[in-house]
Amino acid sequence: MDYSLIIGALLGVGMIGYLLFIRLKDLPEPTPVSPFRHLDERKASIYEGLRDLQFEYRLDKLSDEDYQATKLELQKELARVLAEIDRIKAEMAAAKGPVVPVPLVVTAKPKKNTCPSCGASFEKSLKFCGECGKPMAVAQ
Repeated sequence: MDYSLIIGALLGVGMIGYLLFIRLKDLPEPTPVSPFRHLDERKASIYEGLRDLQFEYRLDKLSDEDYQATKLELQKELARVLAEIDRIKAEMAAAKGPVVPVPLVVTAKPKKNTCPSCGASFEKSLKFCGECGKPMAVAQ
């Protein structure tokens, strides 16, 4: 019996098995898929369609009736896509539970060098406002 043929076959199966073996740690991390991805793509294509439609209308390639009808259809489709986005956002917010607003604490800084006319503020004192050009200091 010829053992070299058996050893060669086993070696070939071993090499093919090694080449086809994929370790889980070698696989890339799955990227999270946004539930809005297809809707965002559709929204972008509608906006592009509206831009193209307006461009063709300005070049007098479309009649006014055709332009208005096509524009209305695209706007209806856009409204449906935006409503679907809002619906998904509401479902996601409901699944997470109520959002408790965190109170915002704002400390007021003293308003130095503020223009009495337009309200623009500057770091250093000026004779005239850099925004509106009116005098900064009121004569006393």
